[in-house]
Amino acid sequence: MSSEKRSILEGFGGGIGGGDESVSAGFTAARRHISDEETLTLTSVGVDIGSSTSHLVFSRLELEHQGSRYVITKREVLAESEILLTPYIDETTIDSDALGRFIDAQYDKAGLTREDVDTGALILTGVAVRRQNARAIADLFAREAGRFVAVSAGDALETTMAAHGSGAAGRSDEGRGTVMNIDIGGGTSKVAICDNGKVKEVTAIDVGARLLAMDGDNKVTRIEEAGRYYAKLEGIDLKLGRQMTDKELDAIVGRMADQLFDLVQLKQLPAEKKHLLRLPELTYQGKIDIVTFSGGVSEFIYAREPRNFGDLGPRVAKAIRQRIETLNIPVEVPTNGIRATVIGASQYTIQVSGSTIFIAPGHAVPVRNLPVIVPDFDLSADVLDPPAVAAGVKKALVRLGLEESETPVAVAFHWKGSASFARLDGFCKGVALALKAITEPKNGQGGHPIVMVNDGDIGGLLGLHLKEEMKIAAPVVSIDGITLEEFDYIDIGALIPSSGAVPVVIKSLVFPAEQKKKSG
Repeated sequence: MSSEKRSILEGFGGGIGGGDESVSAGFTAARRHISDEETLTLTSVGVDIGSSTSHLVFSRLELEHQGSRYVITKREVLAESEILLTPYIDETTIDSDALGRFIDAQYDKAGLTREDVDTGALILTGVAVRRQNARAIADLFAREAGRFVAVSAGDALETTMAAHGSGAAGRSDEGRGTVMNIDIGGGTSKVAICDNGKVKEVTAIDVGARLLAMDGDNKVTRIEEAGRYYAKLEGIDLKLGRQMTDKELDAIVGRMADQLFDLVQLKQLPAEKKHLLRLPELTYQGKIDIVTFSGGVSEFIYAREPRNFGDLGPRVAKAIRQRIETLNIPVEVPTNGIRATVIGASQYTIQVSGSTIFIAPGHAVPVRNLPVIVPDFDLSADVLDPPAVAAGVKKALVRLGLEESETPVAVAFHWKGSASFARLDGFCKGVALALKAITEPKNGQGGHPIVMVNDGDIGGLLGLHLKEEMKIAAPVVSIDGITLEEFDYIDIGALIPSSGAVPVVIKSLVFPAEQKKKSG
């Protein structure tokens, strides 16, 4: 995670705390304890601010206590904001004043005040994650800092979130095969392969509706570098103020659509075009059973948006429709198109027993706003192979864009089988290997802790093995008795001296199309 992306988390109390004062500030808004109530009702808001568009959605969430976590049993959208073309002061600086007025107006329109909202999620993508933008946007939500999950989403995480928010991941869990979700926005197009309810692989390319923008007379008002590249392939010299013909615009869009469909058809791009990729190419070569589209351009693909926003959106949609017909793959309507994002976040707290957890050194906590990964590996085998465990962890990190995270990452898992020395050793070595880039010191700063969370009772054994047997230099935080899922974010508080327990706040991103499943 770059310093630009980290700034939004800093503004919301993210990262590693250092004392009692910061602990108190971090947990004042976690008002519900898992042992207090069987059901919870929360008012939540999801705020999505991107390079091209920004919008909000307000929702009411009902949660039920199941096992060691709350599970969402009902979600009701209370209000959806207008779609705002993200305002800019210059090419890269978002006009935070104009954005703030828009946000305040949408709260008023929904009939809600800031105090009415229990919790929420602020998602920044594209240009919005740049340092100056992220800090200014964080200031707009300063009073919600303790209640909101703040997420700076890179291309991989944004692609994964779109696949869940569109319903593609959930659709793949209905026994209908492999689903490809194609999210086409203003600057990039993102492709996710979904199977058995999970996002297996993602990629992204510079194809989008606002790589080129025009006024009402088709005079160019905005040019992105990728837009200039596609125009050059057609022998068109783009300049601000140039009046474009329909033929020229269609030619540029045709080039863009061709590049996107090379990815959709699982082809490898030639070397001279790989600079267009934002993520590694897909390695999946199997059958695609269903295609869904999300993102702003999807509104044109499914003929739900009649307006023209002075960009390439309608033309891109037309080119996509023409090409998708040649693939002979069923195209289905997503649960959400341009609003394929989170509708808010749930939040509750739990106190973890001090009898089986391991934290060393003690000042390794508190930590806040840790993203959770749930690797897909088999822990029931008699022998746990360190490279296989590492591969599972790395794949989960890549899927959420966390492979070089500059904040700690929590590895969540369900332990199966015995806790023999050999099995603990294989597992711990694999996790440590996969997290090496995150836990090793760099740039004169100390490394981040290894954080592991399981739903059983072996947290202490794993932590002891890492520290005592493997002599891991990095701090170790290993806690148990908690079931976590991807798109959870956790705060782990300081040790309570009297019991050795720690308070843990669990904040979960909530998507409109899916329901959290009970793990285990």
